[in-house]
Amino acid sequence: MTKKLHGNFLIDSHFIEAEMTFDQKIIQLTRMGIENKNLPYIIPGFIDLHVHGGGGADIMEAHTSAEIISQAHAHFGTTAFLATTMTAPFDQLENAFSAMKKTFSTRSPKGARMLGVHLEGPYISSEKLGAQPDFVREATVLEIKKLHDIVPIKILTLAPELFNHMELISEFTNMGIVVQIGHSNGTYDQGVKALSLGAKSFTHLFNAMSGFHHRSPGMVGAALAHAQYAELIPDLLHVHPGAIKAALRSIPKLYFVTDATAATGMPDGEYALGSHRVHKCLGGVKLADGTLAGSALTMNLALTNLLNIGLSLEEASLRMSKIPAELLLLSDRGVIKENAFADLLVLNSDYSLNKIFIEGELL
Repeated sequence: MTKKLHGNFLIDSHFIEAEMTFDQKIIQLTRMGIENKNLPYIIPGFIDLHVHGGGGADIMEAHTSAEIISQAHAHFGTTAFLATTMTAPFDQLENAFSAMKKTFSTRSPKGARMLGVHLEGPYISSEKLGAQPDFVREATVLEIKKLHDIVPIKILTLAPELFNHMELISEFTNMGIVVQIGHSNGTYDQGVKALSLGAKSFTHLFNAMSGFHHRSPGMVGAALAHAQYAELIPDLLHVHPGAIKAALRSIPKLYFVTDATAATGMPDGEYALGSHRVHKCLGGVKLADGTLAGSALTMNLALTNLLNIGLSLEEASLRMSKIPAELLLLSDRGVIKENAFADLLVLNSDYSLNKIFIEGELL
């Protein structure tokens, strides 16, 4: 059924007073003038490219996890997401992919659209596991093709310095997969080489990668000096606000993710993260040894954090919607324009969520 909205819409990086007619997609946008501060602000739905879990469910548990996760994150303004796996033996990954197939094929009622999978490991460095279980192994095209045929892999996190991974970057890129450098102890030069071979982005910038030193810039240095894209977790636990600002000055298309776990949207307690058990307490999620293990971040809280450290609503929205969509070469999501999906967030005066539309459906 056709619906209408009137307000300040974020169009081409500026707020403009307009009236919209939409169903599943935006049918018509009638521009009415400059921004009107007496009207609600409407931005594109958030696109989160790094989601392990939510609502008590972990994607590696298979079964109905993907559906629970899609519904949990939708209530925080995420309208599309990538289900993100953990490092695990192949049979466990295959089971998780098979269980996701239904949610990928058919969007859950009141749920965010699953765009595919972010395969975070197992092709990573045992020296930079972070909270990943130690099932590290060499990447093979055959293994990737088997998983990719079940549900499309949109992003693959890779440590390029290991095995023959450097040689595989172009092959994975030709399959339509975005290669992100992450969980890597590689050098600056190895990072630069990986980018030259087609790696496109960095996974949770600063975390689980060789750090920056002025005589040994590491993977962080390669990202800051050369990357066009990188994802970053703005829970203000994983990365200091000053480091976020340094990344914003260096990486043109820095975008934000939650790295959310099963603990997201849930009370403090113990939850699954792949084969690990993690503990949520005081807003953070950690392993028993205190290592940060994903997050309990939601995209609406990420927006609040970014506004609080000085980003404008326009810039924060760009880096939570349009840029993630661009990374995946999606022209009909993350933006407000005719023929784009009607993934829309209507905000209150304090920029908290008032209404959420996913493909035209009001939650």
